[in-house]
Parts: sequence; C-alpha cells; structure tokens
Amino acid sequence: MTDPLVIFTPSGKRGHFPKGTPVLTAARQLGVDLDSVCGGRGICSKCQITPGYGEFSKHGLTVAPDALSDWNAVEQRYQDKRGLTEGRRLGCQAKVQGDIVIDVPPESQVHKQVVRKAASARPIIMDPATKLYYVEVLEPDMHEPSGDLERLAAALKSQWDIDTIRADLNILRKLQPALRKGGWSVTVAIHKGHRDDHHSILNLWPGYYDGSIYGLAIDLGSTTIAAHLCDLRDGMVKASSGIMNPQIRFGEDLMSRVSYAMMNPGGDVEMTAYVRAAINDLTTELAAEVDIDAGLIMETVFVCNPVMHHLLLGIDPVELGQAPFALATSSALSLDARDLDLNVMNGSAKVYILPCIAGHVGADAAAVALSEAPGQSPDLVLVVDVGTNAEILLGNTQKVLACSSPTGPAFEGAQISSGQRAAPGAIEHITIDPDTKTPRFQVIGSDLWSDDPGFAQAIATTGVTGICGSGIIEAVAELRMAGLMDPSGLIGSAEQTGTDRCVPDGRTHSYIVHDGTADGGPLIAVTQGDIRAIQLAKSALYAGARLLMDEMKVDTVDRVVLAGAFGAHISPKHAMILGMIPDAPLDKVTSAGNAAGHGARMALCNVQDRADIEETVGQIEKVETAIEPKFQEHFVNANAIPHATDPFPNLPALPHVSFNMGGRDPGSSRKRRRRG
Repeated sequence: MTDPLVIFTPSGKRGHFPKGTPVLTAARQLGVDLDSVCGGRGICSKCQITPGYGEFSKHGLTVAPDALSDWNAVEQRYQDKRGLTEGRRLGCQAKVQGDIVIDVPPESQVHKQVVRKAASARPIIMDPATKLYYVEVLEPDMHEPSGDLERLAAALKSQWDIDTIRADLNILRKLQPALRKGGWSVTVAIHKGHRDDHHSILNLWPGYYDGSIYGLAIDLGSTTIAAHLCDLRDGMVKASSGIMNPQIRFGEDLMSRVSYAMMNPGGDVEMTAYVRAAINDLTTELAAEVDIDAGLIMETVFVCNPVMHHLLLGIDPVELGQAPFALATSSALSLDARDLDLNVMNGSAKVYILPCIAGHVGADAAAVALSEAPGQSPDLVLVVDVGTNAEILLGNTQKVLACSSPTGPAFEGAQISSGQRAAPGAIEHITIDPDTKTPRFQVIGSDLWSDDPGFAQAIATTGVTGICGSGIIEAVAELRMAGLMDPSGLIGSAEQTGTDRCVPDGRTHSYIVHDGTADGGPLIAVTQGDIRAIQLAKSALYAGARLLMDEMKVDTVDRVVLAGAFGAHISPKHAMILGMIPDAPLDKVTSAGNAAGHGARMALCNVQDRADIEETVGQIEKVETAIEPKFQEHFVNANAIPHATDPFPNLPALPHVSFNMGGRDPGSSRKRRRRG
C-alpha cells in the first residue's frame, strides 16, 4: 500500500511519507521552508501550517477530514496561552495519516521571499498627478455667507489658478478643523489626471505642511506582487517590497485561474478578495518599513496582465479563457482606491491602471513599451518580459508588434523537482566543468561559490535549500555545454557521459548538483522532467518571438532587451544556448531590469507619460499566438537546444552528442534529411 502523499503549497513540493510522520519532518526532508526554533518540541510555534481538506482537482487529490492526527494537548496548551489562527496546526505536532495538502503561511517560512523586481535607477521627469499646494483662506463673514469649501476653492483659484474643485465626504469632515487649527491657512494635496476636467482634494493639513506625500507603483504579476513606494515630490523610491500573489493557490498559471473561475461559482470573487487583501498587506508593510502613516499614500498605479487586471477590478475573467479573448475594457482606468477595497492608504486615494494592448497582452506589456520605447528605436529591437506569461515586443520607428506567450511558471522555479522561489539558500548560478563534469554554484545570500573556502560557513544559517528559476535555466544550459545533455534535451548515462553524477531515474537519468542528505538536507538534481518543463517554457517564448519576426519579415534582430525578473538575473549566453531568444551578438543582448515596474513608476510620476502610453498602445499591432497556424511549427522546432533548424552563429560551438540516436547529433541529422 502506498504511503500518504503530502503536498506543500505555495512551493509545490511533494512526497510520500509513512503514517505518523510529523508534518515538520516531511517538510524538512522535502526542503520546504518551514520554520522551527525549538526543534519540534511544541514550544516556539514557528511551524504553524494550514491543512487543506476536500477536493483538490488541480492535484488530483481528495483530502479526508482525518488526514492529520487529532488536535493534541501541546496544541491546546498553546491555543490557551497565545491563541492559534483558526484552521492552523503546529507542524511539529500534526502527524500525517492520509493524503494531505498543506499551506505554509509567509510568517512560518524561514527565509523572507526575495522578489526579483527591484526598481530601476533611471531618471524620471517629475510631473505627478498629485501635488501639494499651500493656500490662505478668507475667514467666514456674517455679511458674506459661503461655506468653507467654497472659500477654499476661491483661494485656490486666486492663488494657484486652480478651478473646478471637488472634495469627497472624507475631506469635508477634515476641512473645518484643519482651517481653524491652521489659522485659515492649509496645505492641500490635489489630484488632476491628464483626462480629468476637475481637481480632487485628497488630503489637507493645517498651516504649512513640509512633509512628503507618496504613491505606489505596483506590478501585479501572476506569481508575485511587487510594489515601489515613491516620494511624489522627487520620484525617489523610498522602499520596495513584494509578496507572493495569494491567487497561486488557485492555479500557478493564468488559464488555471480562469478555469477555477469557470468551474467554481464565485471563484472570481474569491480570487479578487485575496489579491486586494494582499495589496493592503503590502501597503502596510511598505509604510511601516519607512515609518510613515499609510494615509500619506495618495495614489497607486497598477500594471498587470489581462487576467490579473480583471481579477483586481472584480470582473469575471471567463471571456479571456476562450476566443476571441475579449477584455471588458482595454482602456486606461482612473478610479478611487476605495472602489477596489484598498482601504489602508489614504481614504481619498486615486488609482490609475495602464491600458491593455489586447486580450492576452496587458497593461504590463504597455508599461514595458513605455519604459523601453521600442517605437523610438532606429534599429530593430526585441523586448522580452518573462514571467509566468511572457510579453514580447518587436519594433522600431516604423512599426511595433506585440504578443504574449504562455511560458508557465517553470522559469520561476515552479514545476521543477528541486525548484523553489528565489530565497536565501536557493541555487541561483551554476557552472559545470566540461572536463570533470563537476558543478560549482552560488546560492542566494552569499557571494561565494560552492568550491570557495568558507562557503559552508557562509551559508550555515540557510544551507542549500533548492534551485530557483535562474539556477535551473543556467543548469540546463551548462548541461548542454558540458556534453551531458544532447540537443533533444536527453541526459546521458554515467557510461555515456563519464560521470557518476548522471544517475538512473526511472527510464531516464538525472544529474546530481548537490547531495545534502548526509546532513539532513535535500538532494538537488536536474531531472529529465525538469528539462522538459524548461523546454516547453522556452519553446513557447521563442515561438512567440519568431511569430513577430515572421510578421516583420525578418530572420534576425539587431538587439534583444531582457526585462523582468528573468532578464535581470540570467546571463545572455545561457539564455541563447537554451534557445530562449533568437540569435544576436551577445553584446547586443542587455538587461532592462523590471521594465514593467519602471513603466509603472513613470506613469505614477508623470501625467504626460500616461497620455503618451495611451496613444502608443493604440498604434501597437497585436499578433495572437493562440490562432496563428505557424506557432505550433515554431514551438516544435524550438524544443531542441538551442534549436532544430534556426542557426545560432553567435554562439560558441556546442558538443555534438546524442544519447538516443547512436551518437549522431539529432539536430544535424534533421537538417540533412531530404523531404520526399
């Protein structure tokens, strides 16, 4: 009889364990990030987990109510003294009795999530929609009956030439106390969007206020939500932070979430509530980090893909899951934050959402277009922003094309056997010696390589916990360069490759990167399944780029810009060896960092940029990969590493090995085959 299956979310790690195994033990053996200070004695309560019961169609699992051992005296003692959140258990006390899905909440994770979407340090011309104005207001007069708001409006008109003022009830409640406390002088925060015909008062202070007001630029991604808290006086980023998108529990990719909404009545409402709550939490965290009142956050700009766009707005995304992939609206939106239940920031705060380009090319792609401006480039530039869904732009001053490609979450460490999110202890860089076939690697949190003196001491607090997206991408490319993997993606045996790191794994082989089992750590390997997941992801990406090149009637591009978390942390050489991007001179492949996040900052800090991107989006031509007949052909050819047919003359020569065709190079033989 098979031992019970334990699945941990959000990591996705899973394994079979004998009945009676403590959840904490299972987590440690799988390398799941579950904290414990007291060593499992039930004292520290750091190992809190949330078990899930019922039907989990995503995992093909039904969890029975008795899948964990009964609540015990240790848990009751903690509950009586400090209290446990409803539904929580202690991982050191709860024991596995049957198949179970277990969620590890952020506060129970040892390593804080590192969201690779840092703000780009590029200049922005400051002209925000929200600005501060100091005004002196006439006192009320028995002979001149008018309200305080009307006299404030008159003062703004005479002193700042600002007319058509609007104030909501939140402001009206503050107005009279502020005027009287300030001796009839106040500082007001006033918002005027580029399409507004009026000015809105968002906040006011008695007398002269010389402090700052703030805005949030939020990149709402499928996997992560990254936010930059910006000073609206000078555009400086005061703090950046990010969290996992809690919707990941409903599906790792966009279509899984659309399916969840289709199959579960009210599922879209549920996902909307989760993401809005996460944004409120992130707002609180950022305000606390710089020790400001969250009420000073006056404005938020969002960039997101179309499914996230609809779920943020509370719109059922079902139409985006089927042709013709119709958006409820593709226009830019200006809203009140309270309409989106964003109630941590200022009560009168405003929200601006960039326009979407088309049904599968969203406001995040528009933000990349704003940041990188391919339409202003004299040479042909390919801009690739890779996340769970890839947005691709190709263009120059003549024309700009756009498409999206469903790469899935493999590039971010999901669907990988030893994969994890980017966090301390995760392997992020790796090289493999082509002669000895031995790997060396770096982990997040240390600059030392694994063969450097002092490496073990440097990572003592984290250990080696898994491999993140950048690590698995480099690992697969390095396997190809070292001759351990053939162009079809097949890993050779120990006899074929000359290294005992290639071990049998079912009917295929895996390559051992790090074996920490002797010290109770994880065994980290690259499996055939991992390579297949990367092949599928990179093939979708390359096929999307190739479709745009077909439409532009070109076989090469002048330069490539890698954007997003992927672009900032993957070397151009590894990306090209994998065949993720078309061939180009390596010095013409550059990283733009988080271009979507930078575009959001631009729109936050400059109202003209909002007008410009709205105009630009109307000029971008969309190519729909889902209905293009050649997409499948390009996808299949891109399965080979780097490619079955397209040449890559800028790459170094790769080993001619084959582990399933009698030593012949499958890529070369395919080229020589005549068509009958």
